[in-house]
Amino acid sequence: MAQPPYVPHAPGKAARHYSSPPQRLGGWRADRPGELADGPLPAGEGFGYQGPDQGYALRLAKHFAPQLRLHDGEKPGDVVAGCAMVALKRASLFGRAPVAADLEVAFDHWRYLDAAAPIEVVASRRELFAGAGGHDGYPIRCRIADEVSPGALGAP
Repeated sequence: MAQPPYVPHAPGKAARHYSSPPQRLGGWRADRPGELADGPLPAGEGFGYQGPDQGYALRLAKHFAPQLRLHDGEKPGDVVAGCAMVALKRASLFGRAPVAADLEVAFDHWRYLDAAAPIEVVASRRELFAGAGGHDGYPIRCRIADEVSPGALGAP
């Protein structure tokens, strides 16, 4: 590794400088064991919903936080994390990055933007979303997303 000029070096030893590795001839091929060949992404339990720029969903979800109509026992962090996962599922069904409409559909599905949500909906979502925002809440978030059918998300 090259040594910055401000770092002292031992007397009598020349500083090392960067040199490029030798050029490799031929083209690049995806032939390593971990490379995915052309085709669909892997699916199944624990794989979640793949798509581009998924972290953006959390940023978008924070803009909805002031509009959420929460009841006793519901935590904003759990609601945002769970609905963000539903939004990611919707975005991946359409093959794109998440947008604000994905979050709106997710919050609407669980009636978090509705002040007059039925008490049975509130009771079921309170139990389902409990712990979704925690550091070990990934399985909970996946279960929340699995509860919503692609048809309910407007998928073709």
